[in-house]
Amino acid sequence: MSGGNRFLPARDVPASIVVFLVALPLCMGIAMASGMPAASGLVTGIVGGLLVGVLAGSPLQVSGPAAGLVVLVYEIVQRQGVAGLAVVLLIAGAFQVAAGLLRFGGWFRAISPAVVHGMMAGIGILIVLSQAHVLMDGTPAAGGIANLLALPGAIVGIGPLDGTGADAALVVGAVTILGMIGWERFRPRRLWVVPGPLVGIVAAVVLTEWSGLAVRHVEVPAALADSLRLVSPEQVGLLADPAIWASALALGFIASAETLLSAAAVDRMHDGPRTRYDRELLAQGAGNLVCGALGALPMTGVIVRSSANVQAGAASRWSAVLHGLWLLVCVALAPWLLQLIPTAALAGILLVLGWRLVSLRHVRALLARHGPITAAIWGATVVAVVAVDLLTGVLLGLALALVEVVPHLRRPALRIREHRTAEGTAIHLAGTATFLHLPRLARALETVPADGPVKVRGRGLRFLDHTCADLLEDWRQQRRARGRQVELQGGPLVRCGETGSGHG
Repeated sequence: MSGGNRFLPARDVPASIVVFLVALPLCMGIAMASGMPAASGLVTGIVGGLLVGVLAGSPLQVSGPAAGLVVLVYEIVQRQGVAGLAVVLLIAGAFQVAAGLLRFGGWFRAISPAVVHGMMAGIGILIVLSQAHVLMDGTPAAGGIANLLALPGAIVGIGPLDGTGADAALVVGAVTILGMIGWERFRPRRLWVVPGPLVGIVAAVVLTEWSGLAVRHVEVPAALADSLRLVSPEQVGLLADPAIWASALALGFIASAETLLSAAAVDRMHDGPRTRYDRELLAQGAGNLVCGALGALPMTGVIVRSSANVQAGAASRWSAVLHGLWLLVCVALAPWLLQLIPTAALAGILLVLGWRLVSLRHVRALLARHGPITAAIWGATVVAVVAVDLLTGVLLGLALALVEVVPHLRRPALRIREHRTAEGTAIHLAGTATFLHLPRLARALETVPADGPVKVRGRGLRFLDHTCADLLEDWRQQRRARGRQVELQGGPLVRCGETGSGHG
Protein backbone atom coordinates (compact mmCIF):
# COMPACT_ATOMS: atom_id res chain seq x y z
CA MET A 1 0.00 0.00 0.00
CA SER A 2 1.40 3.37 -0.96
CA GLY A 3 0.32 6.96 -0.68
CA GLY A 4 1.31 10.09 -2.57
CA ASN A 5 -0.07 13.19 -4.24
CA ARG A 6 -1.09 11.82 -7.67
CA PHE A 7 -4.85 11.40 -8.05
CA LEU A 8 -5.80 7.85 -9.08
CA PRO A 9 -9.60 7.84 -9.59
CA ALA A 10 -9.90 4.05 -9.58
CA ARG A 11 -8.53 3.99 -6.00
CA ASP A 12 -9.25 7.42 -4.53
CA VAL A 13 -12.94 7.69 -5.44
CA PRO A 14 -14.01 4.34 -3.88
CA ALA A 15 -11.85 5.04 -0.82
CA SER A 16 -13.42 8.48 -0.40
CA ILE A 17 -16.90 6.94 -0.37
CA VAL A 18 -15.87 4.48 2.35
CA VAL A 19 -14.43 7.33 4.46
CA PHE A 20 -17.57 9.39 3.89
CA LEU A 21 -19.77 6.55 5.15
CA VAL A 22 -17.58 6.19 8.26
CA ALA A 23 -17.37 9.95 8.86
CA LEU A 24 -21.07 10.80 8.48
CA PRO A 25 -22.37 9.28 11.75
CA LEU A 26 -19.15 10.11 13.64
CA CYS A 27 -19.27 13.81 12.75
CA MET A 28 -22.83 14.11 14.06
CA GLY A 29 -22.32 11.91 17.12
CA ILE A 30 -19.15 13.67 18.24
CA ALA A 31 -20.83 17.06 17.84
CA MET A 32 -23.81 16.08 19.98
CA ALA A 33 -21.60 14.47 22.62
CA SER A 34 -19.65 17.75 22.73
CA GLY A 35 -22.80 19.73 23.52
CA MET A 36 -23.04 21.17 19.99
CA PRO A 37 -25.60 20.75 17.16
CA ALA A 38 -25.02 17.82 14.84
CA ALA A 39 -24.56 20.19 11.90
CA SER A 40 -21.47 21.75 13.52
CA GLY A 41 -19.70 18.40 13.32
CA LEU A 42 -20.63 18.06 9.66
CA VAL A 43 -19.20 21.52 8.94
CA THR A 44 -15.92 20.48 10.59
CA GLY A 45 -15.83 17.29 8.54
CA ILE A 46 -16.36 19.28 5.34
CA VAL A 47 -13.58 21.76 6.21
CA GLY A 48 -11.32 18.86 7.22
CA GLY A 49 -11.76 17.35 3.78
CA LEU A 50 -11.92 20.30 1.39
CA LEU A 51 -9.32 22.53 3.09
CA VAL A 52 -7.08 20.44 5.33
CA GLY A 53 -7.10 17.55 2.87
CA VAL A 54 -5.46 19.81 0.27
CA LEU A 55 -2.93 21.36 2.65
CA ALA A 56 -2.09 18.32 4.80
CA GLY A 57 1.44 17.11 5.38
CA SER A 58 0.20 13.54 5.90
CA PRO A 59 -1.07 12.37 2.47
CA LEU A 60 -3.48 9.67 3.63
CA GLN A 61 -4.61 11.08 6.98
CA VAL A 62 -8.24 12.23 7.28
CA SER A 63 -9.18 15.21 9.45
CA GLY A 64 -12.44 16.02 11.19
CA PRO A 65 -14.13 16.20 14.60
CA ALA A 66 -12.39 13.85 17.03
CA ALA A 67 -13.69 11.73 19.89
CA GLY A 68 -10.49 12.63 21.75
CA LEU A 69 -11.65 16.25 22.05
CA VAL A 70 -15.22 15.54 23.16
CA VAL A 71 -14.55 16.00 26.86
CA LEU A 72 -12.57 19.21 26.49
CA VAL A 73 -15.02 20.78 24.04
CA TYR A 74 -17.98 19.87 26.26
CA GLU A 75 -16.29 21.58 29.21
CA ILE A 76 -15.56 24.71 27.13
CA VAL A 77 -19.15 24.90 25.89
CA GLN A 78 -20.48 24.52 29.43
CA ARG A 79 -18.16 27.19 30.88
CA GLN A 80 -17.69 29.68 28.05
CA GLY A 81 -20.64 28.94 25.77
CA VAL A 82 -20.72 28.41 22.02
CA ALA A 83 -19.45 31.96 21.46
CA GLY A 84 -16.50 31.24 23.73
CA LEU A 85 -15.70 28.01 21.89
CA ALA A 86 -15.39 29.93 18.61
CA VAL A 87 -12.83 32.33 20.13
CA VAL A 88 -10.98 29.43 21.78
CA LEU A 89 -10.77 27.70 18.42
CA LEU A 90 -9.44 30.80 16.66
CA ILE A 91 -6.65 31.13 19.24
CA ALA A 92 -5.89 27.40 19.12
CA GLY A 93 -5.72 27.50 15.31
CA ALA A 94 -3.32 30.44 15.42
CA PHE A 95 -1.22 28.52 17.96
CA GLN A 96 -0.99 25.55 15.61
CA VAL A 97 -0.06 27.73 12.63
CA ALA A 98 2.69 29.39 14.68
CA ALA A 99 3.93 26.00 15.92
CA GLY A 100 4.13 24.75 12.34
CA LEU A 101 6.00 27.85 11.13
CA LEU A 102 8.45 27.54 14.05
CA ARG A 103 8.98 23.84 13.21
CA PHE A 104 7.69 22.50 16.52
CA GLY A 105 6.07 19.45 14.91
CA GLY A 106 8.74 17.05 16.12
CA TRP A 107 8.27 18.06 19.75
CA PHE A 108 4.66 16.90 19.81
CA ARG A 109 5.90 13.46 18.79
CA ALA A 110 8.14 13.47 21.86
CA ILE A 111 5.20 13.16 24.25
CA SER A 112 5.48 9.95 26.25
CA PRO A 113 3.31 7.12 24.85
CA ALA A 114 2.25 6.40 28.44
CA VAL A 115 0.78 9.91 28.69
CA VAL A 116 -0.89 9.71 25.29
CA HIS A 117 -2.47 6.30 25.92
CA GLY A 118 -3.46 7.37 29.43
CA MET A 119 -5.11 10.50 28.06
CA MET A 120 -7.02 8.54 25.42
CA ALA A 121 -8.08 5.88 27.96
CA GLY A 122 -9.35 8.57 30.33
CA ILE A 123 -11.26 10.20 27.49
CA GLY A 124 -12.70 6.82 26.54
CA ILE A 125 -13.98 6.25 30.09
CA LEU A 126 -15.56 9.72 30.16
CA ILE A 127 -17.25 9.13 26.80
CA VAL A 128 -18.67 5.80 27.99
CA LEU A 129 -20.00 7.37 31.22
CA SER A 130 -21.61 10.32 29.43
CA GLN A 131 -23.05 8.44 26.45
CA ALA A 132 -24.54 5.79 28.74
CA HIS A 133 -26.94 8.52 29.90
CA VAL A 134 -27.75 9.58 26.32
CA LEU A 135 -28.35 5.91 25.53
CA MET A 136 -31.16 6.05 28.09
CA ASP A 137 -32.58 9.33 26.70
CA GLY A 138 -30.98 11.30 29.52
CA THR A 139 -28.67 14.31 29.74
CA PRO A 140 -25.08 13.72 30.89
CA ALA A 141 -23.51 15.75 33.68
CA ALA A 142 -20.41 17.89 33.20
CA GLY A 143 -17.94 15.57 34.97
CA GLY A 144 -16.98 11.91 34.89
CA ILE A 145 -17.52 11.29 38.61
CA ALA A 146 -20.95 12.97 38.47
CA ASN A 147 -21.95 10.77 35.52
CA LEU A 148 -20.73 7.67 37.33
CA LEU A 149 -22.67 8.49 40.51
CA ALA A 150 -25.82 9.26 38.54
CA LEU A 151 -25.68 6.05 36.50
CA PRO A 152 -27.39 3.71 39.04
CA GLY A 153 -30.33 6.11 39.38
CA ALA A 154 -30.67 6.35 35.59
CA ILE A 155 -30.74 2.56 35.28
CA VAL A 156 -33.32 2.20 38.07
CA GLY A 157 -35.43 4.90 36.42
CA ILE A 158 -35.88 2.97 33.16
CA GLY A 159 -39.52 2.26 32.51
CA PRO A 160 -42.35 1.77 32.12
CA LEU A 161 -41.75 -0.43 29.07
CA ASP A 162 -44.19 1.39 26.79
CA GLY A 163 -42.02 2.21 23.78
CA THR A 164 -41.33 5.78 24.86
CA GLY A 165 -38.61 7.56 26.82
CA ALA A 166 -35.64 5.76 28.31
CA ASP A 167 -36.68 2.20 27.49
CA ALA A 168 -37.24 2.98 23.80
CA ALA A 169 -33.93 4.83 23.52
CA LEU A 170 -32.13 1.95 25.23
CA VAL A 171 -33.58 -0.54 22.73
CA VAL A 172 -32.51 1.63 19.80
CA GLY A 173 -29.02 2.08 21.23
CA ALA A 174 -28.66 -1.65 21.91
CA VAL A 175 -29.72 -2.51 18.34
CA THR A 176 -27.16 -0.01 17.02
CA ILE A 177 -24.34 -1.50 19.11
CA LEU A 178 -25.25 -5.08 18.21
CA GLY A 179 -25.55 -4.17 14.53
CA MET A 180 -22.19 -2.39 14.50
CA ILE A 181 -20.21 -5.03 16.41
CA GLY A 182 -21.97 -7.96 14.77
CA TRP A 183 -21.30 -6.63 11.28
CA GLU A 184 -17.63 -5.94 12.02
CA ARG A 185 -17.19 -9.48 13.31
CA PHE A 186 -19.23 -11.49 10.79
CA ARG A 187 -19.48 -9.39 7.61
CA PRO A 188 -18.83 -11.19 4.31
CA ARG A 189 -15.42 -10.61 2.83
CA ARG A 190 -16.93 -9.12 -0.31
CA LEU A 191 -18.67 -6.42 1.76
CA TRP A 192 -15.70 -5.44 3.94
CA VAL A 193 -15.87 -1.84 2.68
CA VAL A 194 -19.27 -1.31 4.36
CA PRO A 195 -18.43 0.24 7.78
CA GLY A 196 -19.90 -1.09 11.02
CA PRO A 197 -21.17 2.30 12.29
CA LEU A 198 -23.23 2.72 9.12
CA VAL A 199 -24.83 -0.71 9.54
CA GLY A 200 -25.67 0.13 13.15
CA ILE A 201 -27.27 3.43 12.12
CA VAL A 202 -29.31 1.80 9.34
CA ALA A 203 -30.55 -0.87 11.77
CA ALA A 204 -31.63 1.82 14.23
CA VAL A 205 -33.44 3.87 11.56
CA VAL A 206 -35.26 0.80 10.23
CA LEU A 207 -36.32 -0.17 13.75
CA THR A 208 -37.66 3.26 14.71
CA GLU A 209 -39.45 3.82 11.39
CA TRP A 210 -41.00 0.35 11.42
CA SER A 211 -42.00 0.20 15.08
CA GLY A 212 -42.82 3.85 15.71
CA LEU A 213 -40.70 4.03 18.87
CA ALA A 214 -40.90 7.53 20.37
CA VAL A 215 -37.25 8.57 20.60
CA ARG A 216 -35.37 11.78 19.94
CA HIS A 217 -33.90 12.28 16.48
CA VAL A 218 -31.01 14.29 15.12
CA GLU A 219 -31.83 17.89 14.28
CA VAL A 220 -30.23 19.05 11.03
CA PRO A 221 -31.24 22.36 9.39
CA ALA A 222 -32.73 22.28 5.91
CA ALA A 223 -29.95 24.60 4.75
CA LEU A 224 -26.39 24.15 6.04
CA ALA A 225 -25.87 27.92 6.05
CA ASP A 226 -28.51 28.17 8.80
CA SER A 227 -26.21 26.25 11.16
CA LEU A 228 -23.22 28.56 10.74
CA ARG A 229 -22.43 30.97 13.58
CA LEU A 230 -20.01 33.49 12.11
CA VAL A 231 -17.74 35.20 14.61
CA SER A 232 -19.11 38.62 15.55
CA PRO A 233 -17.22 41.77 16.68
CA GLU A 234 -18.79 41.37 20.13
CA GLN A 235 -16.89 38.12 20.65
CA VAL A 236 -13.56 39.93 20.39
CA GLY A 237 -14.10 41.11 23.95
CA LEU A 238 -13.72 37.50 25.12
CA LEU A 239 -10.00 37.75 24.35
CA ALA A 240 -9.61 39.57 27.66
CA ASP A 241 -10.75 36.47 29.58
CA PRO A 242 -7.74 34.45 30.87
CA ALA A 243 -9.91 31.30 30.97
CA ILE A 244 -10.38 31.58 27.20
CA TRP A 245 -6.62 31.59 26.65
CA ALA A 246 -6.07 28.67 29.02
CA SER A 247 -8.71 26.62 27.19
CA ALA A 248 -7.25 27.59 23.81
CA LEU A 249 -3.73 26.52 24.71
CA ALA A 250 -5.00 23.23 26.14
CA LEU A 251 -7.08 22.59 23.01
CA GLY A 252 -4.25 23.52 20.65
CA PHE A 253 -1.75 21.34 22.49
CA ILE A 254 -3.97 18.26 22.76
CA ALA A 255 -5.31 18.56 19.20
CA SER A 256 -1.76 18.87 17.83
CA ALA A 257 -0.48 15.90 19.81
CA GLU A 258 -3.41 13.72 18.76
CA THR A 259 -3.02 14.74 15.11
CA LEU A 260 0.70 14.04 14.88
CA LEU A 261 0.51 10.76 16.76
CA SER A 262 -2.32 9.71 14.45
CA ALA A 263 -0.16 10.71 11.47
CA ALA A 264 2.69 8.55 12.80
CA ALA A 265 0.28 5.62 13.06
CA VAL A 266 -0.97 6.19 9.49
CA ASP A 267 2.64 6.22 8.24
CA ARG A 268 3.00 2.69 9.58
CA MET A 269 0.07 1.55 7.43
CA HIS A 270 1.55 2.38 4.02
CA ASP A 271 4.92 2.63 2.28
CA GLY A 272 4.40 5.96 0.52
CA PRO A 273 5.70 9.42 1.44
CA ARG A 274 6.14 10.06 5.17
CA THR A 275 4.32 12.78 7.09
CA ARG A 276 5.73 16.31 6.99
CA TYR A 277 4.87 17.17 10.58
CA ASP A 278 5.31 20.93 10.45
CA ARG A 279 3.17 21.18 7.32
CA GLU A 280 0.51 19.01 8.98
CA LEU A 281 0.44 21.40 11.95
CA LEU A 282 0.00 24.34 9.58
CA ALA A 283 -2.86 22.60 7.80
CA GLN A 284 -4.61 21.74 11.06
CA GLY A 285 -4.21 25.31 12.27
CA ALA A 286 -5.72 26.67 9.06
CA GLY A 287 -8.64 24.28 9.40
CA ASN A 288 -9.29 25.21 13.02
CA LEU A 289 -9.13 28.92 12.18
CA VAL A 290 -11.85 28.40 9.57
CA CYS A 291 -13.92 26.22 11.90
CA GLY A 292 -13.65 28.86 14.62
CA ALA A 293 -14.78 31.57 12.22
CA LEU A 294 -17.78 29.43 11.21
CA GLY A 295 -18.73 28.44 14.77
CA ALA A 296 -18.05 24.74 14.18
CA LEU A 297 -16.20 22.05 16.16
CA PRO A 298 -12.40 21.76 16.41
CA MET A 299 -10.65 19.15 14.30
CA THR A 300 -7.70 16.81 14.46
CA GLY A 301 -6.29 14.04 12.35
CA VAL A 302 -8.47 11.04 13.20
CA ILE A 303 -7.21 7.48 13.20
CA VAL A 304 -10.51 5.62 12.62
CA ARG A 305 -11.30 7.47 9.38
CA SER A 306 -7.63 7.50 8.35
CA SER A 307 -7.23 3.74 8.77
CA ALA A 308 -10.45 3.21 6.77
CA ASN A 309 -8.95 5.42 4.07
CA VAL A 310 -5.75 3.36 3.86
CA GLN A 311 -7.53 0.01 4.05
CA ALA A 312 -9.91 1.07 1.26
CA GLY A 313 -6.91 1.57 -1.04
CA ALA A 314 -6.52 5.36 -1.16
CA ALA A 315 -3.61 6.47 -3.33
CA SER A 316 -3.41 10.19 -2.56
CA ARG A 317 -4.70 13.08 -0.47
CA TRP A 318 -7.59 13.50 -2.92
CA SER A 319 -9.50 10.70 -1.23
CA ALA A 320 -9.72 12.82 1.95
CA VAL A 321 -10.67 15.87 -0.12
CA LEU A 322 -13.47 14.00 -1.88
CA HIS A 323 -14.89 12.67 1.40
CA GLY A 324 -15.40 16.31 2.42
CA LEU A 325 -17.20 16.95 -0.87
CA TRP A 326 -19.53 13.97 -0.34
CA LEU A 327 -20.36 15.27 3.15
CA LEU A 328 -21.24 18.66 1.67
CA VAL A 329 -23.41 17.11 -1.05
CA CYS A 330 -25.24 14.91 1.47
CA VAL A 331 -26.01 17.78 3.83
CA ALA A 332 -27.05 20.06 0.98
CA LEU A 333 -29.28 17.59 -0.89
CA ALA A 334 -30.58 15.14 1.74
CA PRO A 335 -30.87 16.75 5.21
CA TRP A 336 -34.20 14.91 5.63
CA LEU A 337 -32.31 11.62 5.53
CA LEU A 338 -30.07 12.65 8.41
CA GLN A 339 -33.11 13.70 10.46
CA LEU A 340 -34.23 10.04 10.55
CA ILE A 341 -31.26 9.09 12.76
CA PRO A 342 -32.09 8.61 16.48
CA THR A 343 -29.74 10.33 18.93
CA ALA A 344 -29.55 7.09 20.92
CA ALA A 345 -28.04 5.39 17.86
CA LEU A 346 -25.23 7.96 17.72
CA ALA A 347 -24.71 7.49 21.47
CA GLY A 348 -24.37 3.74 20.92
CA ILE A 349 -21.65 4.23 18.32
CA LEU A 350 -19.73 6.65 20.54
CA LEU A 351 -20.06 4.30 23.50
CA VAL A 352 -18.33 1.56 21.49
CA LEU A 353 -15.62 3.95 20.29
CA GLY A 354 -15.08 5.20 23.84
CA TRP A 355 -14.67 1.66 25.12
CA ARG A 356 -12.12 0.95 22.42
CA LEU A 357 -10.11 4.03 23.41
CA VAL A 358 -9.54 2.53 26.86
CA SER A 359 -7.54 -0.34 25.26
CA LEU A 360 -6.04 -2.29 28.15
CA ARG A 361 -3.75 -3.88 25.55
CA HIS A 362 -1.72 -0.67 25.56
CA VAL A 363 -1.12 -0.66 29.30
CA ARG A 364 -0.22 -4.36 29.27
CA ALA A 365 2.31 -3.63 26.52
CA LEU A 366 3.74 -0.68 28.46
CA LEU A 367 4.10 -2.83 31.58
CA ALA A 368 5.72 -5.74 29.73
CA ARG A 369 8.10 -3.67 27.62
CA HIS A 370 8.96 -0.69 29.79
CA GLY A 371 8.23 -1.69 33.39
CA PRO A 372 5.94 -0.62 36.25
CA ILE A 373 7.01 3.05 36.35
CA THR A 374 5.82 3.69 32.80
CA ALA A 375 2.59 1.79 33.47
CA ALA A 376 2.10 3.86 36.64
CA ILE A 377 2.36 7.07 34.57
CA TRP A 378 -0.42 5.70 32.36
CA GLY A 379 -2.58 4.93 35.41
CA ALA A 380 -2.01 8.31 37.05
CA THR A 381 -2.94 10.08 33.81
CA VAL A 382 -6.16 8.05 33.46
CA VAL A 383 -7.26 8.71 37.05
CA ALA A 384 -6.56 12.46 36.83
CA VAL A 385 -8.39 12.81 33.49
CA VAL A 386 -11.48 11.06 34.85
CA ALA A 387 -11.49 12.49 38.38
CA VAL A 388 -10.37 16.07 37.66
CA ASP A 389 -10.18 17.17 34.02
CA LEU A 390 -8.34 16.50 30.78
CA LEU A 391 -5.73 19.24 31.08
CA THR A 392 -4.82 18.28 34.66
CA GLY A 393 -4.41 14.65 33.63
CA VAL A 394 -2.12 15.52 30.72
CA LEU A 395 0.00 17.92 32.77
CA LEU A 396 0.33 15.35 35.57
CA GLY A 397 1.40 12.67 33.08
CA LEU A 398 3.95 14.98 31.47
CA ALA A 399 5.34 15.93 34.90
CA LEU A 400 5.69 12.27 35.91
CA ALA A 401 7.35 11.43 32.58
CA LEU A 402 9.84 14.23 33.21
CA VAL A 403 10.50 12.98 36.75
CA GLU A 404 11.22 9.54 35.31
CA VAL A 405 14.13 10.83 33.24
CA VAL A 406 15.52 13.38 35.75
CA PRO A 407 18.04 10.89 37.28
CA HIS A 408 19.49 10.36 33.80
CA LEU A 409 19.93 14.05 32.94
CA ARG A 410 23.31 14.11 34.75
CA ARG A 411 24.65 11.67 32.23
CA PRO A 412 26.08 12.85 28.89
CA ALA A 413 23.42 13.95 26.38
CA LEU A 414 22.65 11.93 23.27
CA ARG A 415 25.41 11.94 20.66
CA ILE A 416 24.68 10.82 17.10
CA ARG A 417 27.37 10.00 14.54
CA GLU A 418 26.66 8.75 11.03
CA HIS A 419 29.11 6.88 8.81
CA ARG A 420 28.29 6.06 5.18
CA THR A 421 30.15 3.64 2.97
CA ALA A 422 29.50 1.78 -0.26
CA GLU A 423 28.24 -1.13 1.84
CA GLY A 424 25.61 0.90 3.71
CA THR A 425 25.07 3.32 6.59
CA ALA A 426 26.11 3.00 10.21
CA ILE A 427 24.60 5.22 12.93
CA HIS A 428 26.41 5.34 16.27
CA LEU A 429 24.41 6.41 19.35
CA ALA A 430 25.99 7.29 22.69
CA GLY A 431 24.97 9.00 25.94
CA THR A 432 21.34 9.17 27.11
CA ALA A 433 18.33 9.14 24.78
CA THR A 434 15.15 10.50 26.35
CA PHE A 435 12.04 12.17 24.94
CA LEU A 436 13.94 15.48 25.26
CA HIS A 437 16.27 14.22 22.50
CA LEU A 438 13.59 12.62 20.31
CA PRO A 439 13.27 15.43 17.71
CA ARG A 440 17.02 15.29 17.03
CA LEU A 441 17.00 11.49 16.85
CA ALA A 442 13.99 11.57 14.50
CA ARG A 443 15.72 14.05 12.16
CA ALA A 444 18.83 11.86 12.07
CA LEU A 445 16.83 8.76 11.17
CA GLU A 446 14.82 10.56 8.51
CA THR A 447 17.98 11.65 6.68
CA VAL A 448 19.26 8.09 6.30
CA PRO A 449 19.37 7.13 2.59
CA ALA A 450 16.30 5.22 1.46
CA ASP A 451 18.40 2.48 -0.18
CA GLY A 452 21.01 0.20 1.31
CA PRO A 453 21.37 -1.61 4.65
CA VAL A 454 21.56 0.31 7.92
CA LYS A 455 23.17 -0.60 11.23
CA VAL A 456 22.29 1.36 14.36
CA ARG A 457 24.91 0.76 17.05
CA GLY A 458 24.20 1.66 20.65
CA ARG A 459 27.12 0.31 22.63
CA GLY A 460 27.74 3.80 23.99
CA LEU A 461 24.15 4.34 25.10
CA ARG A 462 23.73 4.60 28.86
CA PHE A 463 19.93 5.01 28.85
CA LEU A 464 17.14 4.69 26.28
CA ASP A 465 13.63 5.70 27.37
CA HIS A 466 10.47 4.14 25.95
CA THR A 467 9.69 7.17 23.73
CA CYS A 468 12.96 6.87 21.81
CA ALA A 469 12.76 3.07 21.84
CA ASP A 470 9.33 3.21 20.19
CA LEU A 471 10.63 5.70 17.61
CA LEU A 472 13.52 3.40 16.70
CA GLU A 473 11.30 0.34 16.44
CA ASP A 474 8.71 2.16 14.29
CA TRP A 475 11.46 3.41 11.99
CA ARG A 476 12.92 -0.09 11.69
CA GLN A 477 9.54 -1.63 10.91
CA GLN A 478 8.83 0.97 8.21
CA ARG A 479 12.15 0.33 6.48
CA ARG A 480 11.73 -3.44 6.69
CA ALA A 481 8.23 -3.13 5.21
CA ARG A 482 9.89 -1.54 2.16
CA GLY A 483 12.40 -4.37 1.92
CA ARG A 484 15.32 -2.51 3.52
CA GLN A 485 17.76 -4.25 5.86
CA VAL A 486 18.02 -2.71 9.35
CA GLU A 487 20.00 -4.02 12.31
CA LEU A 488 20.04 -2.66 15.88
CA GLN A 489 23.19 -3.59 17.76
CA GLY A 490 24.51 -3.18 21.29
CA GLY A 491 23.40 -1.78 24.62
CA PRO A 492 19.72 -0.93 25.17
CA LEU A 493 19.03 -1.26 21.42
CA VAL A 494 18.95 -5.03 21.78
CA ARG A 495 15.59 -4.67 23.58
CA CYS A 496 14.07 -2.44 20.89
CA GLY A 497 13.04 -5.46 18.89
CA GLU A 498 10.74 -6.34 21.76
CA THR A 499 9.06 -2.92 21.71
CA GLY A 500 6.60 -1.31 19.43
CA SER A 501 4.51 1.79 19.41
CA GLY A 502 0.79 1.74 19.70
CA HIS A 503 0.09 5.40 19.06
CA GLY A 504 -3.22 6.31 17.62
